Amino acid sequence: MKNKIKKSIVLLTMTSFIAGCSSTTVMHSRPEGAKLYMNGMFVGKTPYTYKDTKIVGSATSVELKMDGYEPLSTQISKDERPDVGAIVGGVFFLFPFLWTMEYQPEHTYELVPASSHVDKQ
Repeated sequence: MKNKIKKSIVLLTMTSFIAGCSSTTVMHSRPEGAKLYMNGMFVGKTPYTYKDTKIVGSATSVELKMDGYEPLSTQISKDERPDVGAIVGGVFFLFPFLWTMEYQPEHTYELVPASSHVDKQ
């Protein structure tokens, strides 16, 4: 009986740890279909599912571009909400505490139409 309990605890801990190492968020724009750049590299168009295994506090630069709209530059940080699975894993192993925070499930960015005024002289 004790052996089954130990195995169950180890399995639960490892599952929590593995799940806690990565974080996923869906990047949206209004309107959808903006080109998305993460850390300066084109990754696709919105909506886009972003996943990484960075540690707590890591930041990723985000840039959205779309014809007819102003470019939007911002960043996401892996400290937006607690990750319960990593916290549980951290109770048994210290290193999962590096992944105790994760991204919000979704990020939505409102694009602003580009200025269409022409300077008159």
